[in-house]
Amino acid sequence: MDRKVTAAAISVASNATLIAAKIAAGIITGSVSIISEAAHSALDLFAATIALFSVRVSRQPADRGHPYGHGKAENLSGAVEAILILAAAAFIAHEAVDKLRNPKPLEAPLLGVYVMTFSVIVNTLVSRYLFLVARATDSIAIEADAEHLRTDVWTSAGVFLTLSLIQITGWHLLDPIVALVVAVMIAKVAFSLTWKAAGPLMDARLPDAELEELSNIIMTSPNVIGYHKLRTRKTGPGREIDVHIILPRSMPLEEAHAIAERVEDQMRDRFPNTHVVTHVEPDTEDTMGVPETTTKNHDEPAKESDDTQGG
Repeated sequence: MDRKVTAAAISVASNATLIAAKIAAGIITGSVSIISEAAHSALDLFAATIALFSVRVSRQPADRGHPYGHGKAENLSGAVEAILILAAAAFIAHEAVDKLRNPKPLEAPLLGVYVMTFSVIVNTLVSRYLFLVARATDSIAIEADAEHLRTDVWTSAGVFLTLSLIQITGWHLLDPIVALVVAVMIAKVAFSLTWKAAGPLMDARLPDAELEELSNIIMTSPNVIGYHKLRTRKTGPGREIDVHIILPRSMPLEEAHAIAERVEDQMRDRFPNTHVVTHVEPDTEDTMGVPETTTKNHDEPAKESDDTQGG
């Protein structure tokens, strides 16, 4: 089974288990924090299910209807998960405000402490595993799921601390107050994740560090004079790159093709699961005058040597 699919399936199973435990504890104790946590885990389960579906879809090869593949299914999943995280924050805040207006003492808060301890341990282990898989596979869907579970760790830890203090002090108002703090923390994560997931959907270019690496690959290739019209975008775990490479005008077509192929291979070696298209152009005055042309002379017009003069 694919590593991403396995990770998403583990997330689904862990969330299903935690939902059952939190619902039971919330009903018994009457804690708005625990009930909110159960709702949060329900959203986690929904998000994990979406992630599982999206990574399966993203694995499908390119076809006639989707010539660039299905990788953006993961970006859609990440955006949906960010919205769900924000919805969880809104629900927790609503329940906390209601509890502040209508405070009620908790029953058996110690039971909630045990359940939250179990939740923190499980979600810490699963989220760390998901982050490892996300980094190894460059999967935004798995990363979003990991972020979702990490917020659950924070919220569970906050509820654990709250219930422990209530058990010691008897201050029941701590329950909704801490729930509000947790809601703000969750909302912050949601906005950050939304921005990260939405960028590729808008065909945003690759990060500056990656663009610099691509430039180095081109400019360190023998006989390459420069390049322009570099366009890049992210599509799920993959990348789309196309660029015009400037070569000596007298170079034979077969040699120019070999250089372009070598540049493409080096890019694919550096960034796996990447589709690269190169277009070769001669070093004419018109070509060198194209805006944003980068040359080996630091953007100054390239000088033709004797062996690159036209016939």
